[in-house]
Order: sequence, then C-alpha cells, then structure tokens
Amino acid sequence: MKRLACLFVFLTSFWGFSQEPSQRGHFVDANYFYGTILRHNKDISHLVLNHPHGGIVGFNFETDGTERWHQEYNYPDWGISTVYHNPGYETLGSNIGLYGHFNFYFLKRHVMFRIGQGIAYASNPFDLEENFRNNAYGTRLLSTTYMMVNFNKKNILKNIGIQGGISLVHYSNGNFKAPNSSTNSFTFNLGLNYSLQEAKRITVISEDDERFTEPIHLNLVLRGGINESDYVGLGQHPFWVVSAYADKRVSYKSSLHIGVDAFFASFLKEEIKYLIASELNASLKGDEDYKRVGVFVGHQLHFGKLSVPAQFGYYVYYPYDFEGRTYIRVGLQYEISNHWFASTTLKSHGAKVEGVEFGIGYRI
Repeated sequence: MKRLACLFVFLTSFWGFSQEPSQRGHFVDANYFYGTILRHNKDISHLVLNHPHGGIVGFNFETDGTERWHQEYNYPDWGISTVYHNPGYETLGSNIGLYGHFNFYFLKRHVMFRIGQGIAYASNPFDLEENFRNNAYGTRLLSTTYMMVNFNKKNILKNIGIQGGISLVHYSNGNFKAPNSSTNSFTFNLGLNYSLQEAKRITVISEDDERFTEPIHLNLVLRGGINESDYVGLGQHPFWVVSAYADKRVSYKSSLHIGVDAFFASFLKEEIKYLIASELNASLKGDEDYKRVGVFVGHQLHFGKLSVPAQFGYYVYYPYDFEGRTYIRVGLQYEISNHWFASTTLKSHGAKVEGVEFGIGYRI
C-alpha cells in the first residue's frame, strides 16, 4: 500500500551519502501520549468515547553536512519509529504502526518538529457481521501519518535528555476499501531521549552554491490505484489520472507548479448507477459522466533526490457532484534519473480522502 512505498522511498534515499570525513550521530527516544480523538466527521461520533493513549519510540540518525540539503534544513534527522495507539474502546481496537520520519529543528535546536508516515495494523477493523460499528477502519492495514512538536533538551544527565509537546496521529486506508471515516488523535506527549553518539558536522556550501534556479520544465505523469465508493458493497475499482504540468525551480528548496489533471475513476461510475437504481438521488438523470478535469497550482519542497509535492486543484469539468469542486494532492516524489521520477500521493477533498495514487513521471 501507499505507506509501504513511502517508507521505502524514505529509507532508500539516504543510503548514498558521500564518504567525506564526518561523524554521524544517532539517538533513540521514547514518548508516552494521552489525548482525544477529534470529531472531524460526525459519522465517527459514536466511536469517540474514551481518551486514546500509547507510545512513540524512534531510532534517529543525525545528518552531518555531507549533502547540501543537510545544511539547507539546519541538519535534520531521519529515522524509523513505531507508534502504539490504544483508543480505549474495544470497537476501534488498538493500532501499531511502523514509520519513516524526519526531525526538523528550530530555536537553537530546542524545538523539534517530526513528521512520520508509514503503515499500521488495526486489531479490530470493520466487519459487517462481527464489528459493523467500526466505520473508521475498513481494512486491517492502514496508511498512517503522525506529526509531533516537542521541546527538546539533550544530554541533561550524561547522555539522557527530556522532551515533551503535542502530537497528531492519523489513520486511514486511503479509501482503498469502504468504510473509511478515519481517525485523528490530538495528544500531549512526554518522553526521554538517549544519545548513542554525537554528530560531528561539516560545512560544504560555497557562495556559488547558494544561488540555484532552473528554467521551466514540462512534466507528464501517469497515476493509478484502487479505491471504493463510500456505499459499502459496490466493490473496489481501478482509477487513473493523467497529469501535465510546468514546474519552475526558484531555489534549491522550492519549485512552483501549474498544470491540468484528467481523472478516470471507475468507482464513480458504479456509484452513479447505484444511486439511480436505488432512487437515493432524484437529481440524477443517468447520463452523468464519471470523468473529471481539474486545473491546479502547487509547490514542491526538495530534499536532494526526495521531494514533497503539494497541489491545490479546481475541477473545470465536473458533471457529477462528488465532495465538492476543489481537491488537494500531497505526497512524496523520488528522482530516479534526470528525467524519470516516481511518486506516491494522497488525493483528498478537504479531510475526505478519495484515493492513494502511485505514479510514474517524465520531466522534459
């Protein structure tokens, strides 16, 4: 699924560090959290009965300056982490996930922002006969993201430090299978960190390197995946997205996008048929086209060969009303060569996910 691919991209993008003299530090951290499940969707109100709690444990590798992006982003960390999430309600069950993550530092490295994404195992997902009330998780395997902001102080007592702050933990199956109302937990966390080895950093950016721009390039992308209508029982169906966009690299960190998408989502075709046959939507005539066309603008944040594209779109061809005329796409992209790239992205309408897109693109 999407998060396995994202985790693979996270990890494989770092093995190629150059071997200049340096010392790469690493440390472990552990956090306990306690909070609440946000009522982002009225459909999950019956599931928000207790306070979720659990733990986040991470193994972190400090960057050392041998790649330019290390210095551009104030020497972030990358690592692997696991999250155990217990909502305190048997119907939801507990989740355990494996993530790839980044740590970014601010205010003289006393504030750490972490973003992690991966895949989680749900112990008690939806089952029409045995657990029909769990409309949040339609599958045992879930895509999951967590964000954490911690005050961070290392080496207070020899190698031991403290950290504490807030976290947001998200679980969803990316509309791979219905139902998929998803959950978002807002929590407070407190923990310890232990330095195994301190980093010795080097600086390699020259004055000439600081100026970085590129001419406009054209990108062609084919994306695809599988998803399902929110009406349970209509089955999983493939979808395809054909995109063309221009990008302009304006700095080492940033590119700007403008482009067009054509969407071919078979699940909408089945949903339209179902609504007409069941007479649940009297406004439908039966000749509605399931295809859509959108225009978008976007931004891409670069980390060496890895980047994070984020795009905001508007449907200009929209014959069937599904979750509104605006959409968002965000995910990960990996540069395979000077022209080819691969991506995994999440397309949503606000907080409502439509699908996980796996893509291959060519940059001219």
